[in-house]
Amino acid sequence: MLNELQLYIPHQEDGWFYVKMMTDPDTMAYNAPWFPPDGCIPEPESGWLEIQELWIGKEPERFYAFLQRKRDGVFVGDVNYHYNEEQNRCDMGIVIYAPERGKGYGKQGLRLMMNRAFRSDGVSILHNEFETTRAAACRAHKDVGFRETGIAEGIIQLEITRDEYLQDCSAHPDG
Repeated sequence: MLNELQLYIPHQEDGWFYVKMMTDPDTMAYNAPWFPPDGCIPEPESGWLEIQELWIGKEPERFYAFLQRKRDGVFVGDVNYHYNEEQNRCDMGIVIYAPERGKGYGKQGLRLMMNRAFRSDGVSILHNEFETTRAAACRAHKDVGFRETGIAEGIIQLEITRDEYLQDCSAHPDG
């Protein structure tokens, strides 16, 4: 299903989901090189407070939302982007909660985030980077229109411009 999800701007009381994701070793395994041994974020409660203060309601410079399944209201992940003044682009992130992976939510989340960034917030370029070993993440980004802009030291750079996104939408209006 293409639009099984929606963006949900979380409220302070929704922080339990952020904490749940950040403390789940299966969800955070990709993060292990920076937060050994399992990638889990230390003190996620303070991270949630920072998101509340610095990210939520700060569009278009910063955007943060949960991905919520429409049919039952369950949160399945989160998305974010923020303006990188040095590079004149928005750097982005997406995390799908491990038990919800393999259901196409990554692509749906990316599409929702791109739509928000390019149509509502006037973002000109979205950029992401991660290890080349994360094949599923790379495939999901490329499937929704991101293009590879480089690889160095095992890190792949991917981006999509507003024009590329809008051109792709006009060529494929349903998907």
